[in-house]
Amino acid sequence: MKLQTQIPIKAQQYDAIDYDSKLLLLGSCFSEHIGEKFKYFKFQTAVNPFGILFHPLAIENSITRSINKDYYTADELCYHNEQWSSLEVHSRLNQTSSHQLLETLNAQIDEMYKQLLNASHVIITLGTSWVYRHIESDTIVANCQKLPQKKFLKELLTVDEISASLQSVVSLIRNLNPKVVFLFTVSPVRHLKDGFVENTLSKAHLLSAVHEVIDPRKQIYYVPSYEIMMDELRDYRFYSTDMIHPNTLAIEYIWDKFKAMWISSKALKTLEAVTSIQNKKAHRPFNPNSEAHQNFLKKLDLEIEELRLKYPHISFQ
Repeated sequence: MKLQTQIPIKAQQYDAIDYDSKLLLLGSCFSEHIGEKFKYFKFQTAVNPFGILFHPLAIENSITRSINKDYYTADELCYHNEQWSSLEVHSRLNQTSSHQLLETLNAQIDEMYKQLLNASHVIITLGTSWVYRHIESDTIVANCQKLPQKKFLKELLTVDEISASLQSVVSLIRNLNPKVVFLFTVSPVRHLKDGFVENTLSKAHLLSAVHEVIDPRKQIYYVPSYEIMMDELRDYRFYSTDMIHPNTLAIEYIWDKFKAMWISSKALKTLEAVTSIQNKKAHRPFNPNSEAHQNFLKKLDLEIEELRLKYPHISFQ
């Protein structure tokens, strides 16, 4: 008896990810979950230098500013609830002083530029087509920073607007780094604050736009994270208690699918070695001073050193 429909997947023949790859993940909170997986397994990974960015225009803006080295100035910041913030980045970058925030933002521009320049793969997860326009500046923001709602207008990006933004992202990065591989995906997180129908419409716009841009011949690919969640895991037991975000089991399931598609067979063997080391490091001995445990630690150090000889970037500190 078959109790589940499964999304057909197959191992990627070209442009697969290995331990020499340099990964940059941008976009919604789902990109952070997958980014944490890559970090845990010791891939060379950077995730959201400007924090979580939910919609394509925010991602495009962060890339444009970074490539152009368009540094932030004091008149671009806002002060609210005793915090300095920028409407272009996530609230986790907020600071209690404007000087500190400017230093942080401009350091992230330099960091993002470096990551874009050196990335082998850029993985972008899109969360929503709904955006907020700041009335005073007439600009679409990345984050409203808890400013009064009356300062913003809510808008739905069209498929054409999203497609144009994604094409711009590809062109901008390719002009800097011609060999980069793009992986686009749509977040399975449901933005139900927008409304049930509105969330469906939003995801439909994202999916339509992404499929106008992807072209494997140009090393622009699609990863069906959204479809795996909606079709293979169509049960509330795979959601967190908020019934909005995929839970740990769902994230693990989608990660396993991603591994099967995108991580090279050679890298999978290294990943197994990393997993073994991570499990051993998590081991808690009954007697840390025993001879048996000291021998265990020596063997573990040898395993780590053997791995680091192959991949010097790997560290378990």
